[in-house]
Amino acid sequence: MAYTVTNPATGEKGTAFPTLSDGDLEQAVCSASAAQHPWARETSIEQRAALVRRVGELHEQRRVELASIITREMGKPVDLALEEVDFSATIYKYFADVAAEVLADEPVQVLRGDGSAFVRRSALGVLLGVMPWNFPYYQVARFAGPNLIVGNTILLKHAAQCPESARALENIFLEAGLPHGAYVNLYASHRQLAKVIEDPRVQGISLTGSEYAGSVVAEIAGRNLKKVVLELGGSDPFIVLSTDDLEATVEAAVTARLDNGGQSCTAGKRFIVIDELYEPFVAAFTGRIGSIEAQDPTQPGVTLGPLSSLQAAEELQGQVERAVASGATLLRGGGRNGAFFETTVLVDVTPDNPAAREEFFGPVAQIFRARDEDDAIRIANDTPYGLGGFLFTTDDDQALRVADQLESGMVYINVVGAESAELPFGGIKRSGFGRELGRLGFDEFVNKKLIRIGAF
Repeated sequence: MAYTVTNPATGEKGTAFPTLSDGDLEQAVCSASAAQHPWARETSIEQRAALVRRVGELHEQRRVELASIITREMGKPVDLALEEVDFSATIYKYFADVAAEVLADEPVQVLRGDGSAFVRRSALGVLLGVMPWNFPYYQVARFAGPNLIVGNTILLKHAAQCPESARALENIFLEAGLPHGAYVNLYASHRQLAKVIEDPRVQGISLTGSEYAGSVVAEIAGRNLKKVVLELGGSDPFIVLSTDDLEATVEAAVTARLDNGGQSCTAGKRFIVIDELYEPFVAAFTGRIGSIEAQDPTQPGVTLGPLSSLQAAEELQGQVERAVASGATLLRGGGRNGAFFETTVLVDVTPDNPAAREEFFGPVAQIFRARDEDDAIRIANDTPYGLGGFLFTTDDDQALRVADQLESGMVYINVVGAESAELPFGGIKRSGFGRELGRLGFDEFVNKKLIRIGAF
């Protein structure tokens, strides 16, 4: 397994990083294990939070440098790369701000006997993070930020195509003042990763990635009785039941579909439109998304660059072709130039079409016609995934009624792009389990220890 930078916009090969030797891997795990107890027991929450805050500040200071790295590694347009760095900085500072309050002892009212009781949150130990390529900084921030403040130490295995950003992050954590071993970057192979999960010094694993990767990691972790948080794929519905402004709703829909070039688990992917709005929505949406072309990601103002790799573009093209062969109608797009993929619209996707059960990781939208509210809910829930979803309606009662019935971990009503550090993130069904961000982001890898004090 090679850690190599390949610019998807140009095909140019960049820096290659050797995979760790088994000896170096053992040294890395030893380092994280040796650092954990002093980190958790000899520093206060406030001290750890201050160092994590410094990590966020270094992101802000180096935003241009960090953004240019991921534009080169995975083709993210530079403006969006800068936004990701800024959001990551906000996340670190948010966790630093709320840590003391969230991790304070939680009193429990005693119902039997005298005395008192409380729950105290403390670190589990060494954690392994397995992170994806699509948000190289943001994904790390939401995992590492709270868990370092709790007192855990981090082994971080990044995607093979993101070695430069992985190295840059490790350097930032060290420069911020974290002790050696608190955050350790791993250029590990899949075989080595399995060994790390099995290692008794490692107490938990967080993975963001594909459904297949999640099942493999969860299986190994389960055999070894390790806590796991999984954020996997999504095929999020974007439901339109009514609108006072079709143009604005279409603009929101296009924005939702093209989030991170369509390479986001929570991008809107299946557009479910009430019958009376279906035809005008399809026409307006197809025209608007068709006006957006994939361009050079290094240029300011570009919103759609290449996909993350040539392989990703080839796989997406294969999905579109299979969907059409199975009866879907291709309204526009479907072609590519290297890793640059056309914005694409599919309609007439029936339940027996494989496309109805797949996640399209790129600028491909499926549009479905719904007879009524119940039919829209049925279509939205007819997926193995359950990460997020969007709902547009002018009826407040309908909004909450439908949101309650959607099988997902998150629902955004009449808004897109509203993700924020304080809002919990996670899904259900085959989109995984566990939560990150918000106050819940502190709660996955902690020992919630009950302390019961009797009256003497």
